[in-house]
Amino acid sequence: MSKRGETIWEHRNRSLKLLSGTLRYEVLKNAKFRCTLCGTPADEKALQVDHILPRKHGGTDEISNLQALCYSCNAEKRHLDATDFRVNAKFYETRHTDCAFCKIPETDILHSNSLAVCILDRFPVTHLHSLIIPKRHGDDYFSLAPAERNACDELLVKRKAEIQAEDRSVMGFNVGTNNGETAGQTILHTHIHLIPRRTSDVRNPRGGIRNIIAGKGPY
Repeated sequence: MSKRGETIWEHRNRSLKLLSGTLRYEVLKNAKFRCTLCGTPADEKALQVDHILPRKHGGTDEISNLQALCYSCNAEKRHLDATDFRVNAKFYETRHTDCAFCKIPETDILHSNSLAVCILDRFPVTHLHSLIIPKRHGDDYFSLAPAERNACDELLVKRKAEIQAEDRSVMGFNVGTNNGETAGQTILHTHIHLIPRRTSDVRNPRGGIRNIIAGKGPY
């Protein structure tokens, strides 16, 4: 303290802003009351709500930046994670000037959070076919960081509920992503399809996405 004075307590001051009980419950509920890292259920170990990108490095209290960790994993993450989060912040800002999904017009955006947006597909498979798109330019789903997956899931759930409220004929959904040109990906920026399905919209829906390859649907 003789060298640094009260600054030694700054890290604690940043953490004094408590999350609301409602937000904490939502994070734990989304995690099915299990630790995101080790899978331990809440009835075996107390769960804590962790900031994926810590507040001290610019992390927000948005639900897409929160995860449920047991007290053991949270302690281990805090002590062992040596990532330079200032570099991570720049990582999320990656954009390509020649990519259509990196420059989506504001007027096309239905919903957004800090890391992802939701738009209508311009060439819909069915009515209200929507796309969930991370803001950062990444080639495919496997390039997403955990916080980006959380952000995309948040918009998928929100858009699903909105579609069902708008169109009562929607009885199901296909959720999918093409990864690589061989798998049919045409825009090499990660995007997730949310395709509403209605009774009798095809002759035989059995197999769902298995029908990507002809004849593989029925089994």
